[in-house]
Amino acid sequence: MSGSSDEELSRGFLAAMRVGDLREGTVAEVTRHGVAVTLDGFAARPLGFVGSLNLSWAGSARASARVGERITARVIGVDLDQERVWLATTATESPELWAFLDSLRAGDLLSGRIVSIERFGVLVALDEGPSHPVLPGVGLIALPDLSWRRFEAATDVVRVGEHVTCAFLSFDTTNGEARLSLRATRPDPFQTFADNASVGDEMRGRVTGLVPFGVFVQVGDGTEGLIEDRNGTGTSGRAPGASVRIGDEIAVVITGIDRERRRLFLSRRPAPPASG
Repeated sequence: MSGSSDEELSRGFLAAMRVGDLREGTVAEVTRHGVAVTLDGFAARPLGFVGSLNLSWAGSARASARVGERITARVIGVDLDQERVWLATTATESPELWAFLDSLRAGDLLSGRIVSIERFGVLVALDEGPSHPVLPGVGLIALPDLSWRRFEAATDVVRVGEHVTCAFLSFDTTNGEARLSLRATRPDPFQTFADNASVGDEMRGRVTGLVPFGVFVQVGDGTEGLIEDRNGTGTSGRAPGASVRIGDEIAVVITGIDRERRRLFLSRRPAPPASG
């Protein structure tokens, strides 16, 4: 078999693959990066690859597969240029959980009980669907998806044992999790603020942050704007008379509203001229 015909055969074999297909094969090699698989129907060389994170939601690559072992895996990606099929044996390790998570669509509402608060997010035991084979909860709320408002710790927003309803964002196939958003089920205070504000509006706000490029000012419930340093805030020491501290209440003017990126731009309102 010539090299060109081998390439044509392999590309034809790969072109017939579809994400979601179940495929069988034999483990050809196991490394710390994952497992190479010789797929049924193309014995010339291994075209399938199961990354170490997609082998098992509980174990390592070397503990989860052995050379010569027969496996069944789900296709999660096809790369014609690299001539590789990306596979996940987690789909067959816990088929009920995989099928449940795969059936969800962005925006679906899921309810459950908070079972753990970690540094990377909040784990939720869902009311519906199978339990996770390793983790205490199938749902995960990443910290940025907890609240629209600024907070110091997740415990400022939720507590263990609390029952919550969240919007489904995506299926994390690596960890067997439903990525969730709690804030998506709550009104966005920025959009509410923007509905009633316009460029040029003057208002008062409280300084909440000092950064090298400017000053953050809270001008509404859960809404902060930025006074950029070029406006002479004094954060770089160039205008000591205009310097501010966290907690100060100052007068500002809206100079820009970016609803898509949820950004509000402000400037300091000049002090009124002294009378007399």
